[in-house]
Amino acid sequence: MSETHDYENDEAFAEATLIQAIENQLEANDPPAAQATLNKLTLVGYPREESVRLMALVLAHEIRAMLSENRPFDGEWYDQALRALPELPGGAEEESEA
Repeated sequence: MSETHDYENDEAFAEATLIQAIENQLEANDPPAAQATLNKLTLVGYPREESVRLMALVLAHEIRAMLSENRPFDGEWYDQALRALPELPGGAEEESEA
């Protein structure tokens, strides 16, 4: 049972870290696509918290790809994937919160 608890703690930590990374990008306006994406998503009705969470999912996708392919961060892909939101990378649909 403690292994499950540790996994949940790790997952919460990873999510919080990714969200903080997005907040840092927004504060620094780097990449500019981060602020543009947040503006677009909130304009079409997504709450700010949900918009940032979607952006964090894109960042997580790119980090996972970097690690599995042993390559550097692909900023061009990241910008394009942010701008494509709310469509998630790979055409995956957003997971329901239920």
